[in-house]
Amino acid sequence: MEMVKANNYNPNAVAKQEMQLLYTSIREDGYTQPIVTIWSEEEQKYIIVDGFHRNLIARMYKDIARRNSGCLPIVVIDKDVNDRMASTVRHNRARGKHSVDGMTNIIYNMIKNGESDAVICKKLGMEPLELVKLKHITGFAKMFKNYEYSKAIKEIIHHTDSAEL
Repeated sequence: MEMVKANNYNPNAVAKQEMQLLYTSIREDGYTQPIVTIWSEEEQKYIIVDGFHRNLIARMYKDIARRNSGCLPIVVIDKDVNDRMASTVRHNRARGKHSVDGMTNIIYNMIKNGESDAVICKKLGMEPLELVKLKHITGFAKMFKNYEYSKAIKEIIHHTDSAEL
């Protein structure tokens, strides 16, 4: 980890909730994507092109650093700074955004497979209100047949706060 250094141009910002989800993802699944770097002769370090936040997780959470024996999974590319910046943007944009339809399908299948709302929220890094709204706007409202709208939110929040994964 001490051989890997952040670049000075990363345009990507990650909200606290997504950082928590990234931590959960790495804790549960390990590093499923390496950190893309270049070797800097001048600094004698690997400079991050893509993966700053995956790098940050290992630095913020000792359990991740311990599990990886203080190492990070990296790949090394050879590009000048302009091509590296373009590569950073391409990596960020290629990941895209989750569509409502895609999330709806995932949530529908998780519910169909017996997952509780609270566990879905924890596993997907969603706020209870997000799940309620998604269910409501996508026709999942029938899943609330025993709840009033506001009661459903309170029910999910209660279960999310007490859910153990």
